[in-house]
Amino acid sequence: MVAAAIAVGAVGWSGHVLALPLACAFPTLWAFAPSRSASAAVSAGYFLAASRGLPQGVVNFYGSDFSVGIALWIGAAAAFVLVHTVLWQRQPGWRGAVSFGIATVLMSLPPFGIVGWAEPIAAAGVLFPGWGWWGLAATAAVLPTMTTGKWPIAAIVATGFWAWSAAHWIAPSPPQGWTGLDTRLGSALGRPPDLEQTRALFERVSEARGAGARVVVLPESAAGLWTPTTSAFWIDSLRGADVTVIAGAAIVEPDGYDNVMVEAGDGRARVLYGERMPVPVSMWQPWLAWTGQGGGARASFFGNPVVEVAGRRVAPLICYEELLVWPVLQSMWYAPDVVVAIGNDWWTAGSSILAIQRASCEAWARLFALPLVLAFNT
Repeated sequence: MVAAAIAVGAVGWSGHVLALPLACAFPTLWAFAPSRSASAAVSAGYFLAASRGLPQGVVNFYGSDFSVGIALWIGAAAAFVLVHTVLWQRQPGWRGAVSFGIATVLMSLPPFGIVGWAEPIAAAGVLFPGWGWWGLAATAAVLPTMTTGKWPIAAIVATGFWAWSAAHWIAPSPPQGWTGLDTRLGSALGRPPDLEQTRALFERVSEARGAGARVVVLPESAAGLWTPTTSAFWIDSLRGADVTVIAGAAIVEPDGYDNVMVEAGDGRARVLYGERMPVPVSMWQPWLAWTGQGGGARASFFGNPVVEVAGRRVAPLICYEELLVWPVLQSMWYAPDVVVAIGNDWWTAGSSILAIQRASCEAWARLFALPLVLAFNT
């Protein structure tokens, strides 16, 4: 069962969007584990396999020893394993189904949802594309059923929808006149106050505008530190141009900083969105405030789920939020017109993290039949 859970986690979360429904097998492996300790091992195997890119990402980000990455990888799995181990039921049945439903809710919302990666509910966009909240409800019915003796029926039904969806799959695309620009600037993006880098990005915006774009999305950190000087540069550069730029930036204050999206256009610039959930440990460090220190990124949790750009309601997602459940569903509750997802993923080199982010965004956008704009730096 542990080997099967590892395979399900590894393949289901391989970064291929159409593989996501394989994660729906996890509830069955968890529910039919012969003991509580076995259910813990199954949960650990699934989560560790799904998040296997984390150790390499930690090494890339911190330039640290691989053992640090392993420690954070195991620490991230602890919440998932704890919740599923405590809620496991000795006799599979309706109690197990209810318990799994509770576990899904707990891992989808803070505080456990802060590390709520690899939730099988994300498969809803592949199983039931375009169904919206009904598709989410259908998936929420399939998953608990997979923990009961009726799991073969649920599996057959889900497989049928999966096959139909795969045969007719259409990847979400940006709205007409919108485009996302990927960059390959590595860790240099947004770090130093580099005027040449900013000018190069503006040149790419100009090229996109020449190709017909009216809204151009740049990756997380593309605008660097958002100061009056940076704001003035973008306002002056875009003056007279019929184009709007959305870019990632950071606003630094004495007690910490905000990871944000900004909007700039002809004669205007504003902070559009503050990230609801920055990356724990590397960015979000609440213990600094508890000890009277500062420096970490602030989390707004349930703030600004939808913003308006160029007459459209936008569901904004920055990097880590694309791996979680609640930021997406909170934004969907407000009926957006388009999903805009950005990231600065240079640190994911050699791992599957970026591919998983893209697959997750694609699945959620297809579930709610929304256009999707992506912009990542590698």
